[in-house]
Amino acid sequence: MSPSARAPLGALLALLALPSYVLGAEPAKAPVEPAKVEAPADAATKLLGIWAGEPVFGPELQGELTVFREGDTWRARIAGYEAPGRLEKNALTVTMPGGLGTFRGVVGTDGKFIRGHWVQPRVVVGGVQYATPVELRALQKGVWRGQVTPWADRFTLYLVVYARPDGTIAAYLRDPEKGFGKQFAFNVSMQGNAVKLVDPRGPTTFEGTFDPRFGRLTVPILFLGPINFTKKERDQAVGLYPRTPASGPYAYRQPVAEQDGWATASLSDVGMDPAPIHALVQRILDTEPGPSAGPLIQGVLIARKGKLVVEEYFHGFDKERLHDLRSASKTLAPVLVGTAMEQGAKLSPETPVYSLFPSYKSAAPADPRKAQLTLEHLMTMTSGLDCDENNDESPGNENALQEQEGDWYTYTLDLPMGRAPGEPQAVYCSAGMNLVGGMVRNATGTWLPEHFARTVAEPLQFRRYAMNLMPDGEAYLGGGLYARPRDALKLGQLYLAGGVWNGRRVVSKRWVERSITRHSVMSPDRTYGYAWWRHELRVGERVYAEYEAGGNGGQYVMVIPELELTVMFTGGNYGQFNLWKTFREELLPRYILAAVRR
Repeated sequence: MSPSARAPLGALLALLALPSYVLGAEPAKAPVEPAKVEAPADAATKLLGIWAGEPVFGPELQGELTVFREGDTWRARIAGYEAPGRLEKNALTVTMPGGLGTFRGVVGTDGKFIRGHWVQPRVVVGGVQYATPVELRALQKGVWRGQVTPWADRFTLYLVVYARPDGTIAAYLRDPEKGFGKQFAFNVSMQGNAVKLVDPRGPTTFEGTFDPRFGRLTVPILFLGPINFTKKERDQAVGLYPRTPASGPYAYRQPVAEQDGWATASLSDVGMDPAPIHALVQRILDTEPGPSAGPLIQGVLIARKGKLVVEEYFHGFDKERLHDLRSASKTLAPVLVGTAMEQGAKLSPETPVYSLFPSYKSAAPADPRKAQLTLEHLMTMTSGLDCDENNDESPGNENALQEQEGDWYTYTLDLPMGRAPGEPQAVYCSAGMNLVGGMVRNATGTWLPEHFARTVAEPLQFRRYAMNLMPDGEAYLGGGLYARPRDALKLGQLYLAGGVWNGRRVVSKRWVERSITRHSVMSPDRTYGYAWWRHELRVGERVYAEYEAGGNGGQYVMVIPELELTVMFTGGNYGQFNLWKTFREELLPRYILAAVRR
């Protein structure tokens, strides 16, 4: 990956604070409603209001993919492009001209299906590649067809311009998902049609132009380039406000059952009081955007006794829009270990790490402590590698890893040791969890997206997802899977049910029990299993054990076994740990656990 190709990712890593366990965030402040004052005599008053920029960067190729076979010759066609295919054993690979996309699939033995993934080019927003699932169905002998729906490389950014009480003009940026906008607050000035946005807290200045003929404000913003903003009314700013248009008092509705495996029920059907849930959703709906950061919740889903009973989305999200799970998807790494073991792979928590990388050769003398490093140490964040997400100087932190042009597995294996493996004090390390994926890949001989599709996504009835890839095309398991929230919640339900989803065994009950057991300590009140965080939650005089997959911004899949309860939050408070930790510490016990009656 060239430095120029890495630039968008590097910018986002710096601005969004990607590591999922972020300490030392600024205390939360209550949202401030822009004051309504008489407009001052300033040219910038022309800009007062909500502006939205929605650039679309691609991908160019999407839509209907058709694969043809004539004898031993394979070809594929999509969006006017055509390319030859290569079949090895039963694996088909087609790469489109100019690197515009690659299809990797497995031809079914009966010839009725070709199931695989579409790998799109590196995106602008994030700087990585994604693999999305594709199923091609036979139309006739030698012809298969299906739909390619890649991850949408687009970005929505709101610029809200308002007048302060002293009459000066200010603005703030917000976006529904990436958390990019939270970094900026501006003083706004305008001379002629030239607009200047100056951040009084630092050196950031954006200079743009206002075109009154078309009502368009154009501002170049870092790696995104020139963003064309247009004016929006309140009822058009779907990502800025919790609901658009404003919905008024909340009315509960039972989720709709679909062909995705979830049975649904009402709150009263499963012994939950609707009143606290009503209060929680109303609190979210009543949250107004402002220049100060506040809790930004984009989805709440609740299942009890195996049935989905609450499904609410906010800020432009809905049940089909994929959400970035950030480091909540780290939990997938041990899940894939469990599915590999279930299918007979020679893998166990005691497997030495370096034994599964036989071709690895270190450029430095081997540290004898590396011989003690096992798969379990990686899964419990006790590897001892010099890899600390909360230390910018650590060579193994995620920012350093993702700047590497070479093999990320080799980079991780080359890290120096900072301590002996297996010490009870965990050190948060995304690179180590990603290395779990390398062990699964090497033990199964299978591309990780294919292993995930066959052993997790298919049995759990996932509809769509986007799996982010490393520069070498292998899946990155340190975080960042995009998934439908309804599908992500199934991971919690799977473990609550002892490794079974809708009667189908996915991982063993023993693996579930071992995964959620305490193995290490993150902090005095936070322990860790196999990529599951463990807590105790108090509601009145009761204390409940809880385990969760957690990710930056407020991505949570929570399980409370005693109450037969799974909960999911999705959020946009990236890099603001003191805000998104309240989803678990306050909202979960105060509203959701308190709603359980029987």
